[in-house]
Amino acid sequence: MNIALIAHDRKKGDLVRFVTAYLPVFEKHSLFATGTTGKRIQEATGLKVHRFQSGPLGGDQEIGAMIAKNEMDLVIFFRDPLTAQPHEPDITALMRLCDVYNVPLATNMGTAEVLIRGLASGAMDWRLLLQGKRLEGLLDKEKGNGKRDGT
Repeated sequence: MNIALIAHDRKKGDLVRFVTAYLPVFEKHSLFATGTTGKRIQEATGLKVHRFQSGPLGGDQEIGAMIAKNEMDLVIFFRDPLTAQPHEPDITALMRLCDVYNVPLATNMGTAEVLIRGLASGAMDWRLLLQGKRLEGLLDKEKGNGKRDGT
């Protein structure tokens, strides 16, 4: 699955620690992030992260474009609700796109933990339907065969 990782300046450290804590989950997926956030995650974890521009320079919009094309499965966006953001319209648009296209969005660590644990347990496999992928692996899983590749 494709996971977007975004954090405002005062939340970047929290996101890096979160990804580090759930490294076994994140390493199984394709990661995308805005500029500095992606760099810090790469440096701290060694994970491969596709980096877009920073949020204020269009990175939020680049992730939004992936959402609109059904190419993003989960967005983790650690927002700083106590600091005004100059690109607030871009943030609002990104959150709106998540709602329009049914992409799960976590804006804080508590919700992110629920979503990541759900991802690890297979509760996000419904996204494969939206991507048009075959669900034979899911059906085998339900029958107890343990296959989970989704192809």
